[in-house]
Amino acid sequence: MACRISELVIKCRDPRRLAAFWCEVLGFTVLETDYGAVAALPPEGFGGSQPTLVFIPTTEPTVGGLPLHFDVNATDRNQDAELERLLELGARPADIGQTGEESWHVLVDPEGNEFCLLRTRLS
Repeated sequence: MACRISELVIKCRDPRRLAAFWCEVLGFTVLETDYGAVAALPPEGFGGSQPTLVFIPTTEPTVGGLPLHFDVNATDRNQDAELERLLELGARPADIGQTGEESWHVLVDPEGNEFCLLRTRLS
């Protein structure tokens, strides 16, 4: 038997804001805790096929980018429409040296964490 990722824990300055952003991006639900963390629960709830995101408050400065980043795929629209939606939610384009020929878009969330919007549409 192998393990499965059930939660991803992300340190951030404003857990409520970042959880709200990612809940809108992913179609998750915000769940506040009594210890300052805010969880983003996938539609099927905890323990489903997608991990729960847990945003915990920190005052530590972010040095460089996160050691990992999310790649997301649209599920109900094409990449251009999803890019427009993400930008309306508060994502911003990021330049990390792309050539312009990539099939993905590099963005940052409201706290400046990089993520990529891939072209392939998942169902």
